Amino acid sequence: MSFLQEGPTGKPAERAGAAGNGPSEDAAKGREESLELMLEGTLAETLLPAEALAGPESGGSGVGPGSDVFGPAGFRRVWMLGVLSLLMAFAAISIDVYLPAMPAMSAALHASVGAVEWTVSAFLIGFSLGQLVWGPVGDRLGRRLPIALGLVFFVLGAISCALAPTIGVLIGGRVIMAFGASSGVVLARAMVRDLHPGPQGARMLSTLIVAMACAPLLGPFVGSAVLNHAGWRAIFWLLAITGVLTFGLLFTLPETHPPEKRRPVTILGALRLYGRLLTQRGVMGFGGTGAFYYGGMFAYVAGVPFAYIGFYHVAPSAFGYLFGLGILGVMATNALNARWVEKVGILPILRAGTAIALLAGALTVLTTATGWGGLWGLVLSLLGFMGITGLIVANSIAGALQNHAQEAGAVSALVGALQYGSGILGSGLTGWFADGTPWPMGCVIGLAGLGSFLCLRLLVRPPLPGPRSG
Repeated sequence: MSFLQEGPTGKPAERAGAAGNGPSEDAAKGREESLELMLEGTLAETLLPAEALAGPESGGSGVGPGSDVFGPAGFRRVWMLGVLSLLMAFAAISIDVYLPAMPAMSAALHASVGAVEWTVSAFLIGFSLGQLVWGPVGDRLGRRLPIALGLVFFVLGAISCALAPTIGVLIGGRVIMAFGASSGVVLARAMVRDLHPGPQGARMLSTLIVAMACAPLLGPFVGSAVLNHAGWRAIFWLLAITGVLTFGLLFTLPETHPPEKRRPVTILGALRLYGRLLTQRGVMGFGGTGAFYYGGMFAYVAGVPFAYIGFYHVAPSAFGYLFGLGILGVMATNALNARWVEKVGILPILRAGTAIALLAGALTVLTTATGWGGLWGLVLSLLGFMGITGLIVANSIAGALQNHAQEAGAVSALVGALQYGSGILGSGLTGWFADGTPWPMGCVIGLAGLGSFLCLRLLVRPPLPGPRSG
């Protein structure tokens, strides 16, 4: 049993049931209540207005100003938030840390720019397919065991990349890494849904994204440092070590999907379930909104190293600073979303976010087509597009998961596959049409902003449960 499975009083959660109920029902109820208490009052609360921190007697959320944030219970909350953030950050860790090394990899492996950019697309292929596998498996076996198996795949893939003699072997290793990394991302989202549905789940996802944004913010700096001192292969050895350490941290988390809530899933049953979900307007509307946006995000990830370093001759050591501007924007809008979403509602914030993405995408097309503004014109237009992530990603995921408590793993997997499948297309098109200029990247980003805007307005219709009252 993990030390996080104890309730706030230090007693095991299974003892929380009252007399009169069956032991199994008491255990399930106690475990569920204990887990909710762990996450209630996490670092997310620091992003909320003062009234949300007030106790119930003051009309607040019930966390209360006297919450023992620095006591044992507070430590468990922060620890769980940190480990979930790490699991959700595996995609960002696996991509952003090696971005500064892409030109060096191209030279060392005698591969074209487009071929190296396909290492991003290969990762997204493995990531998309992996989510479709791990989601139903997580609904059947619980959350922790599938994540552990995925981390094993991740470590093996990272080692194969570190030893790769050719670009083809490197691309294959990236697929294996991605297949493994996807387990943590898709099932961490499902763990949030196990505990927090609707707008509250969107708030928690935003909080996790703020925390996990440290990975892409620091990734290029870490990658540049490792590249300069040990070469690009050492970056993948570092990723393998990260996977091993995370494997150990995983078992400090509680299991949020207990046996009594699990459902048997066969391969045929999973395919039928995905087929049914694909026909649901809400799932596809919210999922598609996030998916189109992801296409633009990964066009940015694949194209921006060559746009900044190759086209505008930015030093690799300075690349991290420009890349970090976008990550700061991601953190800022996720923090704002965590404050607003329970008051304003998911749908209004999504509408505002996609409108801004549309405008920023159009500006990116202009700057990459005409060279208007030079380097800083491109930086600012990309900042406008990437910075709005916090208003789109968490809300699109929470909207799709809203009414699917028993199928949270499968819905999370499908939404993730749509997102990263679109990312494959976005990064692949950027690499396919690469011509040494930022124009292919800008064109894909513009189309992604338009697609996200239209998908939300054409497929998602009110009413959607908005802010909670009282």
